[in-house]
Amino acid sequence: MDLNWSEDESTFRAALRDSMARHMRPGWTLDDRDMPTQADIDAVKAFCAALGEEGFLTPHWPIAYGGRDASPWEQLVISEETWAAGEPRGGQYMNTNWIGPALMAFGTAEQQAQHLPPITRGEVNWCQGFSEPDAGSDLAALRCRAARDGDSYIVNGQKVWTSYAHAAEWCFLLVRTDPDVGKREGITILMVDMRSPGVEVREIPNPFAHHLIHEMHFTDVVVPVTNRIGEENRGWDIVRSILANERVGIARHVHALAVLDATVADADDLGIDSDDHGLEETIGTAYAWCEAARSLNYVAVAERIRDPYGARPLASVSRSITGPMEREVEWACQQILGDQALAAGSEADRQVVTGTSSMIAAGAYEVQLDLIARLTLDLPRSR
Repeated sequence: MDLNWSEDESTFRAALRDSMARHMRPGWTLDDRDMPTQADIDAVKAFCAALGEEGFLTPHWPIAYGGRDASPWEQLVISEETWAAGEPRGGQYMNTNWIGPALMAFGTAEQQAQHLPPITRGEVNWCQGFSEPDAGSDLAALRCRAARDGDSYIVNGQKVWTSYAHAAEWCFLLVRTDPDVGKREGITILMVDMRSPGVEVREIPNPFAHHLIHEMHFTDVVVPVTNRIGEENRGWDIVRSILANERVGIARHVHALAVLDATVADADDLGIDSDDHGLEETIGTAYAWCEAARSLNYVAVAERIRDPYGARPLASVSRSITGPMEREVEWACQQILGDQALAAGSEADRQVVTGTSSMIAAGAYEVQLDLIARLTLDLPRSR
C-alpha cells in the first residue's frame, strides 16, 4: 500500500497545524496532558472548543452528528499532530475516537442528543471505567456490580488505573448486571455522572510522576436506566468495538520519534559522539521500531476503512508493536545519555520512567499476542 499522504491530506495537516499554533497554550508539553491542575483542565477545554469551532475536533464524524464525514486518514493526521504537540486535547481524544462513536452506534436518539454536541464543542471530559483490581488484562472478569432497582441501577464497586477521572464530568462505566451467567454475557455499559453522590475519585500514588492515574469507588450510586448504552447484559460487543478503536490510530510513534530526535540532539549538546560510543546500531534499531509502528498503524487504519469489523486482529497487531517500540526508545535513551537520561524535564526522562509501562497500558503485550494467535492464526488460547 502507498504510505504517502495525498495532497488533500497534506493540506488538511497544514491547516490543522496553523489552528493548533494559534490556540495551544504556550509551553504545553506531554506532561500537561494528564491535566494535573485546574489551569490545565481549562486549557484543554479552551483548546478543544477552538478546534471544534474550526472543524478540527470531530471532522471524521458523520455530518448528522456534527462532523463532515472526513476520512479516517484525517483522523490519523489529527492524532499525529496532537501527539507531536504533547496531546493538548488532554483526555478528549477518547471522546472523539471511541466514546462518541460508541454512542452513535449503540446509543439512543436521546443519549446522542444529550452527549454528542458537547463532545463536538470540546465542552466535556470523559473517563472510562474499565480495569479493576482483579480485572485488568482479563477485563471480562470485572465485578463492579449494578443492581436493577425500578428505573435505576444501584452501582457498587471499584475501578483502578483510570486516567482523567479527576477532571471528568462523565464516566463510560462497565458493570456486571448478571453474576449468574458467563462473564462476557453479564456485562452492561452505563454512563455515570461523576458528580453523583457516592462517586469517589482517589489519585493512586505511583513512581511515574508524569502520569496521573486514579481509582474510582462507587457506593450505592444511582444511575438512571436511561443512561444505559445498548441492551442489558450485552455490553461486551460494545466493549470489543471500543477496544479496537482504542488500539488503532493513536500515533504514539510520533512522540517516540520526537523523543529520539531530542535525545540525539541532547547528546550532541553534551559532546557525546554516537560513533565513538558504538551507539549507531542502538539508535538505528529504535528508529526502525518507530517506523514499523507507524507502518502497521497505517495498515490497520486502511483495513478499518475496508472492513471495520475485520480490522480487530490488525488492531491487536498494531498495538502489539507499540509497547516494544516504547521500550526500545527507552533503552536507546539510557544508552545514549546514561544518567543524563533522567535529567528532570528532558524528553528522555519521561520515556525512561514510563516506557516499560507501555507494555501493559491499553492491553498488555502478552494479551495482544494471544488475541493475534486466536483471531488471526486460529490457535488455541495460551491459558
